[in-house]
Amino acid sequence: MRFSVRTDVLLVLAIMLAGSILAAPSARADGPSFDCAKASLPAEKAICADPQLSAIDLLVAKAYKGYEPAFGGDKRKIARGLNADRNACKSDTACIVSALNNALQTYGNAPSWVQDYNIALIGKKALDAAARNPGNKDQPLPSAVGQCASTHIKTLTTRLGDDPLETANPDAGSAATFTNGGGAVSYDREPGLAASKVGEPVVMCLIAIPRDCPKDDDRGRVYYSIDLVAKGNWALPDSEHLCGGA
Repeated sequence: MRFSVRTDVLLVLAIMLAGSILAAPSARADGPSFDCAKASLPAEKAICADPQLSAIDLLVAKAYKGYEPAFGGDKRKIARGLNADRNACKSDTACIVSALNNALQTYGNAPSWVQDYNIALIGKKALDAAARNPGNKDQPLPSAVGQCASTHIKTLTTRLGDDPLETANPDAGSAATFTNGGGAVSYDREPGLAASKVGEPVVMCLIAIPRDCPKDDDRGRVYYSIDLVAKGNWALPDSEHLCGGA
């Protein structure tokens, strides 16, 4: 009973947040970057049907114009990878906004309201995924943007894995591993992780895959996660350094 009540509370909060963003100023209703009369893909049609997604798509197109790859990669190839992430979402708006936000992060221009909208929608999707798996059975680590999966917390330590997070110095950062092989790392004491306990059920949703990286370096996939018992949530990369880092 404790689990189901807390999940319902999280769902209400996610819906309220999504609703508040949906009521955002009409100035955000510009876009998209393409002609909706010619939209053929499910993702394109979903973007045209959502004023916020339309506005974000236009921001992506504008950000791309001034973008230069950080590691000498092919600009168009990187964009094709990001577009493929978006199109693979089909009509899933939570997935699409994650892919568009990932593109904005890649191109170096992601407004805070876009990230808020992303978290609101992916948070609701995570809770919906939990509701479909009431036994919290472990599922494979998500491999595509927008995918969510159930797992459990395996370890909670400092960033370097030296001490238990619960009793560690706040300056030692945070790290977690999960029973599906996933991980989360922060240089800060992440409140969501600090409130959690080993063994608690978690839903992880992949919201960003690095596309502007050196060859064969894919570190820094970002997962949004919710602890279904402690109610904490976090959006953290799976490694200490992002791709191209030390």
